Amino acid sequence: MKSQHQVILSIGSNQGDRLENVKQCIELIHQEIGTVIKVSKIYETPSWGFDSDAFYNCALVLHTFTSAHKILTQALKIEKKLGRIRNDKKGYQSRLIDIDLIAYDEQIIDSEKLQIPHPLMQDRKFVLLPIHDLNLDWKHPILKKNISELVDISSDQSACEAIETVESPLQSIALEQFNYVALEGNIGAGKTTLATKIAEDFNAKTVLERFADNPFLPKFYKDQNRYAFPLEMSFLADRYQQLSDDLAQFDLFKDFIVADYHIFKSLIFAKITLAEDEYRLYRNLFDIVYREMPKPDLYIYLYQNSERLLQNIKKRGRSYEQKIPADYLDKINSGYLDYIKSQTELNVLIIDVSDKDFVKNQEDYLYILEEIRKKIAG
Repeated sequence: MKSQHQVILSIGSNQGDRLENVKQCIELIHQEIGTVIKVSKIYETPSWGFDSDAFYNCALVLHTFTSAHKILTQALKIEKKLGRIRNDKKGYQSRLIDIDLIAYDEQIIDSEKLQIPHPLMQDRKFVLLPIHDLNLDWKHPILKKNISELVDISSDQSACEAIETVESPLQSIALEQFNYVALEGNIGAGKTTLATKIAEDFNAKTVLERFADNPFLPKFYKDQNRYAFPLEMSFLADRYQQLSDDLAQFDLFKDFIVADYHIFKSLIFAKITLAEDEYRLYRNLFDIVYREMPKPDLYIYLYQNSERLLQNIKKRGRSYEQKIPADYLDKINSGYLDYIKSQTELNVLIIDVSDKDFVKNQEDYLYILEEIRKKIAG
């Protein structure tokens, strides 16, 4: 699972209702480009390079899988949607809204349409001070200085006064109130992808299942009868060890833990794969382990129909998974749903993601976050 890009944008407005323009712009960026993680204070600053009304400026950091050039295209569309009409006049002009792409990770991009980092950022206090608010671990890849150092050496002496605080769109989703969130789902449901994305966006520690290291897994898909029991036992032992270690280690720099599995999945899969006598033995061992394990504060089950699961499995291309039959996935889904019905004390949220692509479509990811927000609020 690749990490998202960290993108810094600068926003300005000096026409109309400046504060409302900026707020609407932030919301549209969050909906259409990427997840807005942090927003600086709003600063009032004099126009830079021409005589006009003062600007409201802020900066934000967002996470996205989108390329820098596509972000630029999307930003121009948002400016147009908010009423900005660009013209061919040279020099600086008043504007309803202005979105500048300042940084894209710590990459250097020099193309006809885009220069990253923004070539004038170090000369503009109305860019530097808002970015300083974001408290980012970022260093200018050309100048080799962090934001604090750039502020100190900037020659810009213009007034730049903080006048307003704006909340990040994520602040309404209080996931940090939980210590342990578990994301579950069938094979190919996207639980690891979503767990990683949520961890990056909400400053959480990830606990990701180490299935790729299991030597029995490829053998199991070739000969289930022979390898089902050693596979399930090895998974149980590894999940117990991993969760025991990671949940016991408090990370001072992370707000909570998000895992892409809950240990009860061991029993769900074992019931499907094991013969009756093997399952009885396995259940005795599982019950001993399960009593020792902490339960998640929020358990999210990502439901996908088997047709979509098979498409996802084919797309990710693991050779040993390509012959998984649909009826096997149906049994797993049924096992999860039966388990959820039986857990009256577990804080459960079921989200149907059969028609969602929360990597490519920002609105699908925000749909999931909204379902989580409603669950917490309810």
